[in-house]
Amino acid sequence: MADITKTRSLRSPKIAVLPVFAIVTALGLAGCTTSNTSDAVIRIDKAQGSQENIASLTSVINANPKDPEGYNVRGSAYGRGGDFRQGLNDFNTALQLNPRFYQAYANRALVYRNMGQQQQAIQDYNAALQINPNYDVALIGRGNVYRAAGQDNAAFNDFDKAIQNGTTDGRAYHNRGLIYQKRNQQDKAIDDFSKAISLSPNAPEPYNGRGISYIALNDDDNAFADFNHAIELNGNIAESWANQALVYERRGEKDKAARSYRHAIGLDAKYQPAKDGLARVGAATTG
Repeated sequence: MADITKTRSLRSPKIAVLPVFAIVTALGLAGCTTSNTSDAVIRIDKAQGSQENIASLTSVINANPKDPEGYNVRGSAYGRGGDFRQGLNDFNTALQLNPRFYQAYANRALVYRNMGQQQQAIQDYNAALQINPNYDVALIGRGNVYRAAGQDNAAFNDFDKAIQNGTTDGRAYHNRGLIYQKRNQQDKAIDDFSKAISLSPNAPEPYNGRGISYIALNDDDNAFADFNHAIELNGNIAESWANQALVYERRGEKDKAARSYRHAIGLDAKYQPAKDGLARVGAATTG
């Protein structure tokens, strides 16, 4: 659910292995950004940047070269296709034609985020919000940049404002839930993750988030159900398998835990919570 798609222009006995705060930190969910509701920012879709699609959008621009929307749409296609430089060029043209085109500012900010240029992204989100202070895409996008930088209070304020304005974007609830979780306000976090699930039922990230908060409350059964459902929705996310493994570990089912940790590492060899988990249970399963 990258920002670039949001507008028309660019949507049993339990063994306490770790203390609560260590669980949240070790699994990384309170501090990480996950792919659908947070910040694998743009999901690359090569079809969007295909020659055929770009040619079609270019013909629209050639028919009306003074219309900024055409450049915004083609910039979005370039961005989705992974051609960030061309996307920037189109957003720049759109904003030259219409300096108050707040959607183009937010779309350009998203490209800057993918390019690692966070300060430029903040500046563009600020510009969008100066024009439309209630634009939820910009509030959520800027909040994500703040949260990634460890500025949780500023991030919370942006997510909260989007929610108070009535956003239907589940990312606002998911990301506010992550901050509640980090603050150990687990009941509020669970409420936010549940709302995110109701708005984005096919997104695995809120299930992972809610599951971590359930674990923090020692409700392993509900946590296990959420992690399993996250895997059903998308079996290619290392975090989901590592989360499932933790429940097995807490139940003392070390063989199953090791299998799930290994599966997580197979999906992402650098995912540290899975590596740490396997180190904890490995001796019991290989000795």
